[in-house]
Amino acid sequence: MSANVLRRNRAREHYHTTRTQNMDDTHLFFISILSILSLVYLFKLALHNKGRNYPPSPPSLPILGHLHQFNGPLHRVLQRLASKYGPLMALRFGSHKVLVVTSPSAVEECFTKNDIILANRPLFLSGKYLSYNRSALGTAPYGQLWRDIRRVMTLELFSTTRLKHYMSVRQDEVRSLVKSLYQDCFQDFAKVEMRSRVQGLTFSIIMNIIADKRFYGTEEEDVKEASKFKDIIRAIFEVSGASNPADFIPFLRWFDFRGLEKRLFRLQKQSDSFLQNLIEKCKQRKRNNIIQKGEGMTFINVMLSLQDSEPTYYTDNIIKANVLTLLLAGTDTSSVTIEWAISLLLNHPDVLEKARAHIDEYIGNQRLVQETDIPNLPYIQCIINETLRLFPAAPLLVPHEPSEDCTIGGFDVARGTIVLVNAWAIHRDPMVWDDPLSFKPERFENVAIEGYTFIPFGMGRRQCPGSGLANRVIWLALASLIQCFEWERVGEELVGLSEGKGLTMPKDEPLEAMCKTRQKIIHVLMDL
Repeated sequence: MSANVLRRNRAREHYHTTRTQNMDDTHLFFISILSILSLVYLFKLALHNKGRNYPPSPPSLPILGHLHQFNGPLHRVLQRLASKYGPLMALRFGSHKVLVVTSPSAVEECFTKNDIILANRPLFLSGKYLSYNRSALGTAPYGQLWRDIRRVMTLELFSTTRLKHYMSVRQDEVRSLVKSLYQDCFQDFAKVEMRSRVQGLTFSIIMNIIADKRFYGTEEEDVKEASKFKDIIRAIFEVSGASNPADFIPFLRWFDFRGLEKRLFRLQKQSDSFLQNLIEKCKQRKRNNIIQKGEGMTFINVMLSLQDSEPTYYTDNIIKANVLTLLLAGTDTSSVTIEWAISLLLNHPDVLEKARAHIDEYIGNQRLVQETDIPNLPYIQCIINETLRLFPAAPLLVPHEPSEDCTIGGFDVARGTIVLVNAWAIHRDPMVWDDPLSFKPERFENVAIEGYTFIPFGMGRRQCPGSGLANRVIWLALASLIQCFEWERVGEELVGLSEGKGLTMPKDEPLEAMCKTRQKIIHVLMDL
């Protein structure tokens, strides 16, 4: 071997040895930096926590906190942890402090003494994209914009006057649902898939109130548009219901961990196109004087009237953010509750028969049930309440965030802490409810509901303002389905009650049931 070859080989060996040593030195350097930063963080945390009384907390990991424990539905994991660490429990989601509340007395303290302090919302990635940078009622910071939007919704959508005005809309849409089932189940039992039907019902009701637009029984192009947007709504609930580690560990956003931000951006673009089209059509009708001012004004038209006087305040983006909020809150939550209620009735035919007997006794067989019958058929409301107790559409209330340090249950809660109220766990607490896992609508008969033990729509100033509308839709749909049809399970096995993925806790599998028109009401249905 020549001298030149030997020199080249030695040079290569030296290069690789030096490179390996440099890489080892670099890794050691970064490990040292991370160790120092971790020690500094722990030291600052110890100083900050000195003299403070925080709730009990499970052991946590550096950086992740308690995120590694969340395998499965979050409300179930939190209930399991709370059973060990107490009804007020401190957690850490990455860099964020979290307080989990599973006690009615602590809930009462949250939404009475601390209601204003807890009126803010934490900033999540979904709020940036799906509520136009927190411009919607549900995500807006507590302040003037939130108060203005809430006032408009309360007066123009959810007041007693407006609920009465739109009663005919709800009645017509429920009758359309009954008619479609009657056509499919006229002579004998037929298997029907209920999820898409009740979603169509609630979607059409909300669209009519928002934009005076029906998507069913109309032009084929509109039906396709509606179907596409309902798919977007389902995808939004799935994404919003999934935990996004990037909300709690900021550096994960550098490379879009799990691609959630890209998906949120895509959903925002798709929904924006649909919503902007709705607004433009309403603007066009307004320019052409097709609509009249007064009681017939839809939510979009009301917002456009406000835009005329304050165009830089009530922008199109603010209108779209709140229209999307209404569609999300008004469509999926009600349809999910109807689907759970029917599933529970199929598994408890004695309850179904009792409800039908009450309807037959009061209504008879000469007309269909109406909203005005609600006070006279309280057992239907008991079924709805028991369904919401076992399967609340929002198992975890929308998160709150204190704007300043406060105390809850004698524990210190720092400003910026994410406060999670586990309604699902409170509704199933054996210390609060007798036989909590059983379906017993009778528990609500002639009993005043204690406000902080039954909270399906939240509490305090940021509770759901649309609970009155939701309750009317669910009541009328459920009462009509019980009055007009016989219902049976598809097989001998009980209907599965497993929970699926999503913010509103849907059933894991869409409900299928055997349905048949009741002979004693068929002469009324024929007139439809």
